Amino acid sequence: MTFILGLTGGIGSGKSAASQWFETQGIQVIDADIVAREIVEKGQPALTQIKDTFGDWVLLENGQLNRRALRDHIFKVPDARHQLEQITHPAIRSAIIQQLADATSSYVILVSPLLFETNQHQLTDHTLLIDASEELQILRASQRDGQTIDQIEKIIAAQMPRAEKQKIANDIVLNDGHIEHLYAKLEALHQQYLIRSKQ
Repeated sequence: MTFILGLTGGIGSGKSAASQWFETQGIQVIDADIVAREIVEKGQPALTQIKDTFGDWVLLENGQLNRRALRDHIFKVPDARHQLEQITHPAIRSAIIQQLADATSSYVILVSPLLFETNQHQLTDHTLLIDASEELQILRASQRDGQTIDQIEKIIAAQMPRAEKQKIANDIVLNDGHIEHLYAKLEALHQQYLIRSKQ
């Protein structure tokens, strides 16, 4: 059994920088966001289910998912999000389980912004939270994504509060914005995870 690490963090916390660092160490990273995109690609059963549930309008002319139309619909119809999640969450979960099982590195990482919110942490042996102050999250995300402060604050408000995540996570790295500090903390944890992966 491969040791599975769950990696999470709020928007602008630095979880992508962390997961990329682990990849440079030869550790395989399964990204829940990428899996979520893959399961609704053309020809995937989940996309067919979405079309059957919502109608042909969810597809673009080329047969791919019309994300914008679906997003707008979910925004207007509160029940639609629940319907969509009932299709996508099980599909995402089974694809993640499959990819984790196929991993060949000394340990494997599941990176997910909603690791705790969607109970994906149940698929892992240990969890690591990349944490940052809300001010820093807002600053980083606004510089990177070109989103407004208001939009970012809404995203933060929709995610599980920092204090809750801190209670659940096994390891917490406070990312103060200096990349070399982040890497040094990750290096120390990486060595621990390598030891655990051999047990």
